[in-house]
Amino acid sequence: MRIFKYIFWILYRIWFYILVGLPILIMFPVLLISISRESWYPFFFKIARVWAKVILIGMGFDYHIDREQTPEKDKSYMFIANHTSMTDIMLMLVSVKNPFVFVGKKELAKIPLFGFFYKRTCILVDRNSPKSRQAVFLRAQRRLQSGLSICIFPEGGVPEEHIDLDTFKDGAFRLAINHQIPIVPLTFADNKKRFSYTFFSGGPGRMRVKVHKFLSTKNLTANDTKSLNEIARNIILKQLQAFNPISTSKLPQ
Repeated sequence: MRIFKYIFWILYRIWFYILVGLPILIMFPVLLISISRESWYPFFFKIARVWAKVILIGMGFDYHIDREQTPEKDKSYMFIANHTSMTDIMLMLVSVKNPFVFVGKKELAKIPLFGFFYKRTCILVDRNSPKSRQAVFLRAQRRLQSGLSICIFPEGGVPEEHIDLDTFKDGAFRLAINHQIPIVPLTFADNKKRFSYTFFSGGPGRMRVKVHKFLSTKNLTANDTKSLNEIARNIILKQLQAFNPISTSKLPQ
């Protein structure tokens, strides 16, 4: 019986990469046109949302989004969420309609097909390079000034399997304060269970999303960065515990 589970997991992972790559191949000419001008990014974003839905539905994920507040059209925001799975990117895309740009690790640019568009549409960061992290602020500033939003997973990477929520880096909060844009915390409850970075794991099922009330940055300064960071993390932490009661020993304080 165990062998059938391993066969399923292997085929399930292969199917995921097929779902990631096949739509990109099919839409390649349209995608190329959509990224040829920075002003056409909202069109690319719409295509990316369709791509994300195809993957989630194709994988058998039944996603449910509960919104306490909805972003207004044509306004910029800082979207943040806990990070546990490769599917976080897709779930973020289907959860948010406002065009946003991901700030993500440069290693993802090496993925065939996906990486080609990833490095041309996202803000890449080398987390080991202070110079790279500084460049993120300049590129994000330009995107925000063009009316787009920004999405950052503030844990700075995917935590180890035994950690459900890691400590948050300050970058997202500093950016939001600098540009006086609201922070929108999202909690992803089931992504690790559905499709974690552990190869032999996962399967179809529900994916719950909670879009929390926005955190205002109005009149805040750089001195408020740490406290804003803690408030946002506590919101996501409490929601994770409400979704899936877990031992607090698994959550770095």
